[in-house]
Amino acid sequence: MTIFDRVPLDDLRERTSAKWRRYPADVLPLWVAEMDVPVADVVQRAVHDALGRGDTGYHQGTALAEAFAGFAQQRWGWVVDPARTRLVPDVMQGVAEVVRLVTSPGDAVVVNPPVYPPFTTFVENAGRRVEHAPLGADGRLDLAALEAAFTRATAGGARAAYLVCQPHNPTGTLHSAAELAAVGELAAAHGVQVVSDEIHAPLVLEGKFVPVASALPGAISLHSASKAFNLAGLRAAVVVPGPEADLGALPRLASDGVSHVAAIAQIAAYRDGGPYLDEVLDGLRANLATLSGLLAERVPAVAWEPPAATYFAWLDLRPVTDGDDPARELLRRGRLAVNPGPSFGPGGAGHVRLNVAASTEVLTEAVRRIAATYA
Repeated sequence: MTIFDRVPLDDLRERTSAKWRRYPADVLPLWVAEMDVPVADVVQRAVHDALGRGDTGYHQGTALAEAFAGFAQQRWGWVVDPARTRLVPDVMQGVAEVVRLVTSPGDAVVVNPPVYPPFTTFVENAGRRVEHAPLGADGRLDLAALEAAFTRATAGGARAAYLVCQPHNPTGTLHSAAELAAVGELAAAHGVQVVSDEIHAPLVLEGKFVPVASALPGAISLHSASKAFNLAGLRAAVVVPGPEADLGALPRLASDGVSHVAAIAQIAAYRDGGPYLDEVLDGLRANLATLSGLLAERVPAVAWEPPAATYFAWLDLRPVTDGDDPARELLRRGRLAVNPGPSFGPGGAGHVRLNVAASTEVLTEAVRRIAATYA
């Protein structure tokens, strides 16, 4: 039994969030980034107490940044100065604001597909264009592709940004200190501003997480407790500049809309949620072992590598299907909802992203449906 086995499937189906309401009841949902876990007791108490005393007004102060700084020091040995940080309502909204700060309309933002689909939508909505530097065949950063993308992005003296996903979503890859050092050299040579979405940073299962703003003095990282503590409905985020980066010109409007209750929840998670997070990590490791055994037994042709971080399995179904978008087949024939690979950009065809933050029962049923779809 792990933390993921504590909430019965019937109880999960009583939830009204997107994961459990997007599809009909006969569909098993393993798509969006929500975990099938109870909320941490410390978070429940903090939110309950806040509601009880009517503490539901506008947010202010540095308590969330201070709580994050304590968490970063304890988990990663990263010293963060709360006074230099800024709060934003959400990581991706913060990304868009930072991109607007460091580039001009029409400038390029480099990303590494296959990558989290909102990278493209938020960048384009901010009036910037996307330049692709695809991951290598090994699923890691391709420095030659990155240099070529930086060259294109800065042609004619234009400003540009590089939006990193650390850990990478959907592959779960952790970028190493050596890789980030090489990125820093390339970015400095081309005058590219590095921005890093690190929302899955607490969910490291194997290896060492390196905060990009700690490795690259001019970089800007964004953090939130929302993924690791299953608080997608209580979102807030901290923007952390490296020692040589400056958020002074970030508009005050960027911080408008930070939810006070969300901040209270995330403060409790960062300060007192360590034991809960450790349970989640142990459960994810167990789930990945379970998934590995089930796939080897039921659908051995599926290609994948267990992630070093996140709670996603990036499954290559090309050995068992001729279609570019097997998520459609799995939904139509298997009644299993997963994220379609093509939505992650180049390199996503024939793949699906499966959320492993679920019970043993649900994972077992999911693999049964994959096997039945491709029998």
